[in-house]
Amino acid sequence: MAKTDTTKPDPIDAIVDTPFDSALSERYLVYALSTITARSLPDLRDGLKPVHRRLLWAMRQLKLNPTDAFKKSARVVGDVIGKYHPHGDASVYDAMVRLAQDFALRYPLVEGQGNFGNIDGDNAAAYRYTEARMTRTAVRLMEGLDEGTVDYVPTYNGEDQEPEIFPGLFPNLLANGSSGIAVGMATNIPSHNVAEVVDATLELIDNPHVEHARLMELFHGPDFATGGLVVDGPEVIAKAYETGRGSFRVRARFHAEEAEKPADRDAGIERLGGGQWQLVVSEIPYQVQKGKLIEQIAQAISDRKLPILEDVRDESDEKIRLVLVPRSRNVDPELLKESLYKLTDLETRFGLNLNVLDATRTPMVMGLKELLGNWVASQIDILQRRSLHRLEQIARRLELVEGYIIAFLNLDRVIEIIRTEDEPKPLMMAEFGLTDRQAEAILNMRLRSLRRLEEMQLRQEKDTLLKEKDELDRLLASPARQRTRLKRELADLHKEYGPDTPLGRRRTSIEEAAPTVEFSMDAMIEKEPITVILSQRGWVRGARGHVPLDQDFKFKEGDGPAFAVHAQTTDKLLLAADNGRFFTLGADKLPGARGFGEPLRNTLDIDAEAQIVAMVLHSPEQRLLLAASTGKGFAAATGELLAETRKGRQVVNLKGDAKLAVVRPIAPADDHVAVVGDNRKLVVFNLEELPDMARGQGVQLQRYRDGGMADARTFRLEDGLSWAMGGDSGRTRTEPEMWQWKVARGGAGRMPPQGFPRDNTFD
Repeated sequence: MAKTDTTKPDPIDAIVDTPFDSALSERYLVYALSTITARSLPDLRDGLKPVHRRLLWAMRQLKLNPTDAFKKSARVVGDVIGKYHPHGDASVYDAMVRLAQDFALRYPLVEGQGNFGNIDGDNAAAYRYTEARMTRTAVRLMEGLDEGTVDYVPTYNGEDQEPEIFPGLFPNLLANGSSGIAVGMATNIPSHNVAEVVDATLELIDNPHVEHARLMELFHGPDFATGGLVVDGPEVIAKAYETGRGSFRVRARFHAEEAEKPADRDAGIERLGGGQWQLVVSEIPYQVQKGKLIEQIAQAISDRKLPILEDVRDESDEKIRLVLVPRSRNVDPELLKESLYKLTDLETRFGLNLNVLDATRTPMVMGLKELLGNWVASQIDILQRRSLHRLEQIARRLELVEGYIIAFLNLDRVIEIIRTEDEPKPLMMAEFGLTDRQAEAILNMRLRSLRRLEEMQLRQEKDTLLKEKDELDRLLASPARQRTRLKRELADLHKEYGPDTPLGRRRTSIEEAAPTVEFSMDAMIEKEPITVILSQRGWVRGARGHVPLDQDFKFKEGDGPAFAVHAQTTDKLLLAADNGRFFTLGADKLPGARGFGEPLRNTLDIDAEAQIVAMVLHSPEQRLLLAASTGKGFAAATGELLAETRKGRQVVNLKGDAKLAVVRPIAPADDHVAVVGDNRKLVVFNLEELPDMARGQGVQLQRYRDGGMADARTFRLEDGLSWAMGGDSGRTRTEPEMWQWKVARGGAGRMPPQGFPRDNTFD
């Protein structure tokens, strides 16, 4: 029988008893810090996240320079995930694709060959099909990597090294922007124009105490890769960059072609023959996919939210061209544009959040001045490190040059020592005062090099090196010289990315928009007469034209007519349920009358037990008499009853088994209210005693011992009270003398006049 091995430690002994909350918080904090510093937030100094930095570093190692041949993207992705970035290949390739998209990055860092996606929202081809290499901008961003400017850190497996940051002078953070979501914080930085960033930086170098307003005179705001217009005012933009937080409204650009009038050309209107015109979109907001934008506009047309727009056509090739055709030439262009801004992504909002990692890897939200100041400080540090590195190289070269000069002056003796001595190096060092490196360099020299060792050339090289050393010493000793050197290098960058160059030309216009044109959606609905029919079971439809209301309409078996009114497609219908809730339905959204219509409950959230007791057309001046079966009621303006949501609006508060029984329009000339109860008692009181309310139970209109209210209405006392006689005659009776039923509101009342309907209703 085998013996149990007791030499191995028991795994149970490694378990540490600790409170769950503290263990969870410690581990989550580690995860959060890793997400913030190594995944989501860019470094202020080079504007890159680790995945982007490792991608470019791997491409540099593969010698994918702008002048060299392309290589498969799969090769780059493989090197990145195998050597530097142990994450999924899909995420790494997605990051690489974004670096190559000219509609995603203002200054692309990768030049792609093949399908790298498009602005329509189509994805890039698989990495085995595409090829890539670096752009000149990426090379600029990595300038100085071999000059001791940055620290190198071990890769995740310790087998290789990678740079901590890129030292190039290109202001990538502001030039290309960045976005990311970490744990408890996020960043969202738009792209900007390099020439403007350089101008603001030069101003800050000359005057460290410069006012923010002066910087904003040079730095105008975002410059998106897709162009468009930023339509916020200068104060809004300046405030956002001062605090590091804010937002901008970004709109599409409406391009004019062959406009008949200058005013039309400025408004982005293309005039056609016969007075017809159309809007042409040439630039869309940043991060908006053209394909989805067209779907939005087409859906708005289909849903009749844009009845003044007839069609949208995509005539794009390399450049965006969306043609918007209005329904008629009488449509107001400004109304059409404002409605498109409101209903589609032709206007979006870009949130600014300048949250970055500073030189100590600490996340911080910075304003423009603070951000530029930190970037200048990092570039000064890189300049100093480059100078120190060059001084070390000069010192090492001077050491060798001085040794070569000694060898040249004593060439015969050096040759003799080498020929005769078994160990010439110690003797040469002792006789000529050479260092170990000098002696080793002389011994390793080829014979063919002796003819080049001319004293004049060696001394000239020494003088050149000493002169350069002196200049570097003075540079390191003088902060003013360092700032001057940085300004000179920035001026060279400005020339390469200046506003007159194809790459540096500003794409996004900063134009404060005119005050928004106030309009309602009703203004976009074509006004047409319709007849609205509502059945007893809640099926609604709209027949074109004003047809007779007493004609026989078709209904489903077991269903019948409930309400029918003449309306216009621009009207709003108020539907009152017996539970006191009011619903709003646009007449333009009604189904046609060819069938039986559609159930109201498909559009409105009406309780299954609730019944519709009234259908009224909304009018700004209209008032309604609302009364419950308990005899309580009030007056309400229809404007107070409109509901914006499917759930409607609770207007009449009811208790117990009470129901909303009366919803009647109040005529402008009416001055009295008549109420009749189930007990066949009638009361008349002045309309002024009825309060106007937007919501509530109301006041007691009539007092009852048994039963409740049967009906109520308003009328003009001078004209008397009228009611239908019933039967086939269709006659109406009027009682002019109503003074004997007139009492104060809330009275019990008395029996109605002779001939009043037995069902106790006024209809």
